[in-house]
Amino acid sequence: MNARARIVALLFLAACQTSKAGKASDDGCLLVEEGHGPPGTTPVSVETVATGLEVPWALAFLPDGGILVTERPGRLRLVRDGKLLPDPVAEFPVEQSAETGLMGIALHPDFAQNRSFFLALTAPGGKENRVELWKLSEEGTKASFQSVIFGGIPAARIHDGGRIKIGPDGKLYVGTGDAGRPDRSQDASTFAGKLLRLELDGSIPADNPIPGSPIFLSGIRNTQGFDWLDHETLVVADHGPSGEFGRRGGDEVSIARRGDNLGWPDIWRCEQGEGRITPILTWSRATPAAGLAYQRRGRIEEWDGSVFLATLGSRHLQRIVFGETRRVRAHEVYFAGDPPEGLGRLREAIVGPDGHLYLTTSNCDGRGRCPPEKDRIVRIVPRG
Repeated sequence: MNARARIVALLFLAACQTSKAGKASDDGCLLVEEGHGPPGTTPVSVETVATGLEVPWALAFLPDGGILVTERPGRLRLVRDGKLLPDPVAEFPVEQSAETGLMGIALHPDFAQNRSFFLALTAPGGKENRVELWKLSEEGTKASFQSVIFGGIPAARIHDGGRIKIGPDGKLYVGTGDAGRPDRSQDASTFAGKLLRLELDGSIPADNPIPGSPIFLSGIRNTQGFDWLDHETLVVADHGPSGEFGRRGGDEVSIARRGDNLGWPDIWRCEQGEGRITPILTWSRATPAAGLAYQRRGRIEEWDGSVFLATLGSRHLQRIVFGETRRVRAHEVYFAGDPPEGLGRLREAIVGPDGHLYLTTSNCDGRGRCPPEKDRIVRIVPRG
């Protein structure tokens, strides 16, 4: 670490230590009792990659430098050479309501050879979320449907999950929500309120925690963000309650491994429960968690080893640093507030192949202030 990076790191830790964030419980759960965290200390700037989007939900980086973007109303878009192409790559007959529609995207591990990719979406009628396989044309401007590889995930106006990623084991992971019914999260007979693990053809891996079941993690309210700290360890963000059981707030970040139960709706904030894992970080104030990314090595050296969490209603980017024992050592807030001072609601957070952190705004989803340029994709770069 160079001298500048050491100074920034010391300022970062000092800010976190003197904040009124609260204190960690004996099991390492940090409850942030006031606000969301101290202001960020790393000097960074925002570069706009593309504008004119409507709820850009997820990004996938193509080998040729292009970016595929899902728009929740049901359009797949392409950003090429720094420009958003005017015509969609594909349009989808999805259910469009409060939180349904076209959501996650993940490229097949062999995309360079087979041009295949996966999409998570809400089927027309609004009763089912599913994962479909699509194929991108050679020129990248069109896509064709191949098959539904996994369906039967309960859907509702709210809590539809939708994040999909290829894990370090080459399996397809699918985050789901409880579809508005908390009891589903603890019910092993339903796919709602879970993190699912699938083979790339949609079949169930033989080594899943429950034989014959796609369930990898349970006890989830509505996850839109997860990533891997190592081959066996996940960091998972989940939405806290917004009135259920008289509870509000308690959005959380947890460290989880195969078969873990994140506890919804049995435990809340830093509570403990038998067979349930307590989150590592949670907030008294609502901090609706969306995309999450772990940066191993990136363009901003001070941020290596950090977890980044995009938030919706609280309108900021959260940076989280874990210590050697995987407890929260520090956390801080960037880009807070509505434009032009801040970025507003944030949906996706992903580290691109160029090492930059990319975010998408979600100000045009009916819950934010939609600007004339609509939603955008931005890239975070060092300042100075």
